[in-house]
Amino acid sequence: MAVPSPNVKDRGLRTFITVLAGLAVIYFGATGHRSSGGEGDGISGGVVLLALLASALAWNLTKPGPAK
Repeated sequence: MAVPSPNVKDRGLRTFITVLAGLAVIYFGATGHRSSGGEGDGISGGVVLLALLASALAWNLTKPGPAK
């Protein structure tokens, strides 16, 4: 039976933080967009781009260090 490496648990947490960062940007971008009173509900392409950048940054910052 193979023993799972400790990185498996870390990867799940890393994925959770990455998704949470993207969703937070979308949430705050959408609520700010709605309060502006403009036409067309929903999120703009810029908010989606910011969400992707936030997710990529979170993924990169939570990268595990070298094995010791």
